[in-house]
Amino acid sequence: MNAAMPAKGPTAGDIAGARDRLAGWISPGRTALLVIDMQVDFASPEGALGQAGLDLSAVAPALRAAERLAETARKSGAPVVFVGLQTTADADSPAWGERMLRRGGDPDSESALCREGTVGAVFVGPTPEPGETVVAKRRYSGFFRTDLDARLKRLGVDTLVVCGLTTECCVDCTVRDAFHLDYHVFIASDACAAYDPALHVGALQSLELNCAIVTSTDDIGAAWARAD
Repeated sequence: MNAAMPAKGPTAGDIAGARDRLAGWISPGRTALLVIDMQVDFASPEGALGQAGLDLSAVAPALRAAERLAETARKSGAPVVFVGLQTTADADSPAWGERMLRRGGDPDSESALCREGTVGAVFVGPTPEPGETVVAKRRYSGFFRTDLDARLKRLGVDTLVVCGLTTECCVDCTVRDAFHLDYHVFIASDACAAYDPALHVGALQSLELNCAIVTSTDDIGAAWARAD
């Protein structure tokens, strides 16, 4: 009989215990906030993808949530680290161009997204404050051929809270690499976005199954306040 009974919901004690564990896991003393690719070409109507007609309706709320998250991190003492795509002609490759052709695009224009030194590469939403770490990347993952891992280790970080664009691409690739490098990874789901809501949801489901804990900006802020 008991085996057939429906499982009980979480008790108040269960919820309080989960909050305590979350606060311990992402204590500001061991955690960095990673802001990924929140840049003009990806996030602004004036940027390359906005001008190309992509639906940016999910991006603006994610930018606002990421701004709140960055401010909360700074108040809590957790370092904020910005990772942005900075492409150069020297770093382009045949594989990169071929991928654009398979998507039916112009490899010369699309591979020029976030060109180093252009307005398209500038951060929007949360922006770096003086002294904060900024890492330039040439491909999707923030860890691929960059010194991001070394910089995080110098900060004494073993846990990451991740937000950014887009959920199924650069956020996904960075989170997977972070997990492979033995970081504890949390994703602020409301501070990430994709141009297709289904891709956003699917990417979060896959990442939570394999690599990360998916949570929210409010829960992270509450955990940091609890840790304090």
